[in-house]
Amino acid sequence: MSNFAKIRPIGRRRDGRPIYPIKGGAPTLLEQRDEIIAHLQDPNYDGDIDELNQRADQIAAQIEQANARASRLRALQGAVPPGDPQPQQQPQGGGQQRNQPGMGPDEHGNEHPVSVAEAFVRSAALQSFRERGFRGESGAVEFRAAPTGTVTTGTQPQQNTRVPGILPQNPDLPLMIANLLDRQTSDGTTLEYMRDTSGPQSSWNNAAVVAEGADKPKSGPFTFDLISTSLKTVAHWVPITRQAADDNSQLMGYINGRLTYGLEYKLDREILTGNGTTQMQGILTTSGIGAYQPGVGNTDAKLITVRKAKTQGELAMYPPDAIVLNPLDWQDIELDTDANGQFRVITSVTDSGAPMRIWGLTVVTSVAMAAGTALLGGFRMGATLWERQGITILMTDSHAELFTANTLVVLAERRANVAVHTPLAFTKITFAAATS
Repeated sequence: MSNFAKIRPIGRRRDGRPIYPIKGGAPTLLEQRDEIIAHLQDPNYDGDIDELNQRADQIAAQIEQANARASRLRALQGAVPPGDPQPQQQPQGGGQQRNQPGMGPDEHGNEHPVSVAEAFVRSAALQSFRERGFRGESGAVEFRAAPTGTVTTGTQPQQNTRVPGILPQNPDLPLMIANLLDRQTSDGTTLEYMRDTSGPQSSWNNAAVVAEGADKPKSGPFTFDLISTSLKTVAHWVPITRQAADDNSQLMGYINGRLTYGLEYKLDREILTGNGTTQMQGILTTSGIGAYQPGVGNTDAKLITVRKAKTQGELAMYPPDAIVLNPLDWQDIELDTDANGQFRVITSVTDSGAPMRIWGLTVVTSVAMAAGTALLGGFRMGATLWERQGITILMTDSHAELFTANTLVVLAERRANVAVHTPLAFTKITFAAATS
């Protein structure tokens, strides 16, 4: 009989394998834990139960203390005083350790992801998917650009999200049409909100000075329509090789450069021209928005037309804060010159980084806006972008013939819709036809 066979196990693991003592050393916390678990699960254990329970409590406390110590160590290693550079972590073998793309801290030293691509490459789901050789269940992570909503269960009926009222404007300078709107999170799949159809304030505001004892005037009528719609899904996917999916730099490039940008690009167009049925509710397709067009024979320059349309919005009691223009129309406005050949809008053609503004309005250009037209409005007062989820990234090898081609699918999607609760806050501009 071998010497190994004479050694008696000190316990058994969960899978039934025996636990042998380490020669020349004490058993580890993991080995002690497994030994106690084996004894507690053994119905024929004839030892002192009280002593066993006491040992179980001691081991649990030691494991908890070790985890707390490791957690504090990680927090201390990641802590950086204000103004100090982020220290480089040294590998055990010496030398400099280079952070992989998407795995380093942000500019504040935080470990939390700062983009949807970084959130995906840091996710446990992607790590598990890679360890399985990109086979089996897909990896998935959700990155919410909007505030986190209420978590609900599938066993209870979801309540429709009803907008409580009109939201104030915000003077942020946006880069996209979506950022002109107020953005909120929806908890359900159906969106209900009240749309103000009362008309201009001058038509219902009957406030007046009255004599003592005289009847007071009644204002109105106030009219609102209850709008019920559903959140719409915007999604697309791209194929990617397994080699590219295993490279954080390439994977982040696909997510940021193609998938995320594609969703934002489509979202901007839905906000403007969505049909409101099979698509999101577009502002331009909402009944009740204002309109301005120079009269017959009026050849006002586009610069002048925008200013007159702004006045119309102000008279409707909804001061505009931004305008969306086709790049060709914005080009005409920027190139407008006076009798001396001086540009009216820009002071220097070299100042390309200056904010785009006209008559105090933020300017956003988009090819989604048809040339010859523009949308002016109090965007934050007039509409809200409701988002059920932020951008979700999914990856799988289970798609058609891509499995045999050693190719994966990376899919991005989001769910959202636009509530145009105050149509009169917007004015569609139609510029005068160009004259030869």
